[in-house]
Amino acid sequence: MKTKGRGNGQKGKPPKKTVTRPALGVPDKATLLAFLNEAKTAIGPREIAIAFGIKGDERRALKAALRELADEGAIAKTGRKEVASRTVPPEGGMFQLIEIDSQGDLMARALGREDELYGPLVRLASTRAQVRHEGPPPGVGDRFIGKTRQTHEGEYEVQIIKRLGRVIERVFGVFMAADVRPGQAGSSGGRLVPADKKQRHELMILPEHAKGARNGDLVAARLLPHRGYGPKKAEIIEIFGNNKNPKAASILAIAAHAIPMGFTAEEEEEAQAAGPAPLGKREDLRHIPLVTIDPDDARDHDDAVYAEALPGGGHKILVAIADVAHYVTPGSALDEGALMRGNSVYFPDRVVPMLPERLSADLCSLMDGVERPCLALEIKIDAGGHKQSHRFLRGLMKSAASLTYTQAQMAIDGMPDAMTAPLLDTVLRPLWAAYRALEKARDQREPLEINSPERKIILSPEGKVLSIGLRERFDAHRLIEEMMILSNVCAAETLEDKRSPLIYRVHDQPSETKLAALGDFLATVNMKWAKGQPPSPARFNRVLELAAPTEHAEMINEIVLRTQAQAIYDTDNLGHFGLNLRKYAHFTSPIRRYADLIVHRALISALGFGEDGLKKTSPDQLKKVAEAITATERRGMAAEREATDRYVAAFLSERVGATFEARITSVNRFGVFVRLEETGGDGLVPVMRLGSEYFHHDEAGHALIGAETGDRWVLGAKVRVRLLEATPVSGGLLFEIVSQPKVGPVPGRRALRGPVRGTTPMRKTGGPPRGVTRRKR
Repeated sequence: MKTKGRGNGQKGKPPKKTVTRPALGVPDKATLLAFLNEAKTAIGPREIAIAFGIKGDERRALKAALRELADEGAIAKTGRKEVASRTVPPEGGMFQLIEIDSQGDLMARALGREDELYGPLVRLASTRAQVRHEGPPPGVGDRFIGKTRQTHEGEYEVQIIKRLGRVIERVFGVFMAADVRPGQAGSSGGRLVPADKKQRHELMILPEHAKGARNGDLVAARLLPHRGYGPKKAEIIEIFGNNKNPKAASILAIAAHAIPMGFTAEEEEEAQAAGPAPLGKREDLRHIPLVTIDPDDARDHDDAVYAEALPGGGHKILVAIADVAHYVTPGSALDEGALMRGNSVYFPDRVVPMLPERLSADLCSLMDGVERPCLALEIKIDAGGHKQSHRFLRGLMKSAASLTYTQAQMAIDGMPDAMTAPLLDTVLRPLWAAYRALEKARDQREPLEINSPERKIILSPEGKVLSIGLRERFDAHRLIEEMMILSNVCAAETLEDKRSPLIYRVHDQPSETKLAALGDFLATVNMKWAKGQPPSPARFNRVLELAAPTEHAEMINEIVLRTQAQAIYDTDNLGHFGLNLRKYAHFTSPIRRYADLIVHRALISALGFGEDGLKKTSPDQLKKVAEAITATERRGMAAEREATDRYVAAFLSERVGATFEARITSVNRFGVFVRLEETGGDGLVPVMRLGSEYFHHDEAGHALIGAETGDRWVLGAKVRVRLLEATPVSGGLLFEIVSQPKVGPVPGRRALRGPVRGTTPMRKTGGPPRGVTRRKR
């Protein structure tokens, strides 16, 4: 009789290595365990019976033995019938990523037929190629088809063969009770309004699954098995506040992305035991008037700067960075916790720090007038801003002032205050002179110049949104930015020269696919992109420069931005395309980024600055750390973005019906997305709100084109929109456009005589054209 091929959680042929002669009876539990370990796959009682020659009534005894082993936890169920070893993973099949361990490695478990996890935790093999070429790195919750192998150390690891997407095990949102009564809200069940904009359907919560949740509670729920029609059901598993809390936006983001909150007792104990660092063998920098220049709402100060003129028109720059490596040593509880978090996460109402407050806001923060240990860098540049030399040192400093960008800029612009006036001639003007030189070198280097404004949310002490606007950028921002970039280059160069292990910050050049799409789009606006020529930041800048005086400027800026790859951490040096630099490593923010802490330790070891540097580590281990912190960075960015969207939606919920100036930022078959100029809020205009005719999606031209008039809604176009709906729980905004589209062909002519270049062909008869959507009145 033919059987199906073996697979994860499927019935199949017995394993090749089996007991060859029939047993006289049911094997004992030790023999069964050995058999399952050798099988390396999920297997059912029928296959076990065949392998051992068990027939008739003895099969009942076999099933009973398997039940006993399962109850004892010796074997795992993978479905209704199949069982598998708990100690040996299957050779291949479906897996799910479960957690990040203390070393920063992603750990997976095998997945059974009925989505049951089984077998031991297995380390994920290196995924650098997938991070670079297949989008975001894998993260907790991702499922994939994998293949396991045993390493030389006897451990198991699994290689991703094909990614299957992320499983939704928990849904976050707001519980809306069906029967709201004083003191009994939630007692009769209700519904769950998801916090994820992509989950459009509400979930039913039966009374027995409400778990005491009250109307308006922020909850996490577990999806229940669903068969047939009707709404999906869920069971509440956690309650973490109420949606009336002004800070609900960040609470939801933290919970939904599993951002680690708080610190272990061991971490807190180590942090509290730390104290001020002595001068010892450090270089004494306390006499140098270093200053910190940060945003108005800065929560920590990890970099300070100073500059002075040199004969011949050059400058000496001193950059001092908090010496976090002095306090967070390899293998300590603080180190393991920092690696697990990867980075600090910043929300409008709070920060989730990578390190305990005793370090992040005190001992490692370069506060003015307080002695602090630092890893410093002395750089000499010529009048044109080109680096002539640099040297690292480990020192003890005392900041002369903690300034904001606004303070420093106003002082340079002739409006100093009581703090900046004494520093104007001795500190600030020399810093600006050095910056002007660095600016010349920057212009000569030609990094990528994309306009990407950042939103700033102002909250009341209670957490209510007072205003939303765009962050201003001054020369003070650019000054710090250029000095930090130069410091990062020096760190990478020094570690390469010393042949030290190194995690780079890399930004790969755009893929051929994205470049081809860019070229097709530019052709629709009569601009050229020569195919076959290597991309460079200068080429992109030239496109942006030519587009600047045209109506297509905003649209082209958006497309160029989307063409770029995402920056990641890697042990292979791909260079930094956006900055147009060959060597680059993050060095300047060790309070909030684990990558910078690794670079600090590497410098300490390579330059002989102490015993608390980078310990001997294999290239594979460092690669895994790079992958892990890339994943935590993406996680934090997603959480920050979602929280901001929710705060914007909450702010605009009181202005439903109002009209706003906006710009189209994305065009799809189902409508367009717009961004408000006033607040930066993003929302959808469904195609049914665009007009009464059919619309043809021109993918290459990023436009929706009216099938009758030829009028079009195009990427980058300025529009006026009316807010129809604002949903704070998800951050969703829904609009309609009240202004007119870009005019199409002359009336009387057929708008589309045939397929438009890069578009979906239209049908002449038989209902709406293929690929075209019509508004319903």
